[in-house]
Amino acid sequence: MGWFTKMLTSSIGKKLVMALTGLFLCSFLLVHLYGNSNLLGDPANAKESFDGFSKFMSTFPPIRVLEIGLALGFLLHILQGTILYFQNKQARPIGYAKMPGNETSSLFSRTMIWSGALVLFFLIVHVDTFFVDVRLAQGHEASMYDAVKSAFENPAYAGFYLFSLLLLAFHLNHGFQSAFQSLGLNHKKYTPLIKGLGLAYSILVPLGFAAMPIYFIILKYYPCCGGK
Repeated sequence: MGWFTKMLTSSIGKKLVMALTGLFLCSFLLVHLYGNSNLLGDPANAKESFDGFSKFMSTFPPIRVLEIGLALGFLLHILQGTILYFQNKQARPIGYAKMPGNETSSLFSRTMIWSGALVLFFLIVHVDTFFVDVRLAQGHEASMYDAVKSAFENPAYAGFYLFSLLLLAFHLNHGFQSAFQSLGLNHKKYTPLIKGLGLAYSILVPLGFAAMPIYFIILKYYPCCGGK
């Protein structure tokens, strides 16, 4: 196991862990977005559907095991990202040189640690709002739909949520492409496709999440739009 530990603690190993945990978290976002889609539609049906989905996700034993893996994935991703950032900073004490034609890529690369830190702050607030204040404090019988509705009807929280999604979009745009690059999947034939998929993912997924607070704000002021 010595070679395995040495590999994981090497620069290449850290980038590999970052890539795999990043792609794992990308897949989680798709599942989370699918679950949140139950929020949309006729409020009565949406409440029953979303509360049922939330209760299943919080009580089904295999899902609880996956939650541990998800938490570990987040921690590993954050830890390795932080370590790599400071290692790269030590290796480049003057900072990145601005290369012609690559300003956009350099900007995304240099701000990954900051966009990631802000997304982490959002995640802490998000988990505290829905998991700690609702699931842990009130138990499985609490209506997660009512909690989400109440939070998203608050303009301050909705605005914070939408701003965080914008940061997430920037983080995903570079991270998605970097993950495949770290895995060695660089090829002149496939790289443009990967970049295209990464761009589409980084736009469509945050937009999907953004639809939720926008929907509840519209429903608050124009209840006729949500059905009966």
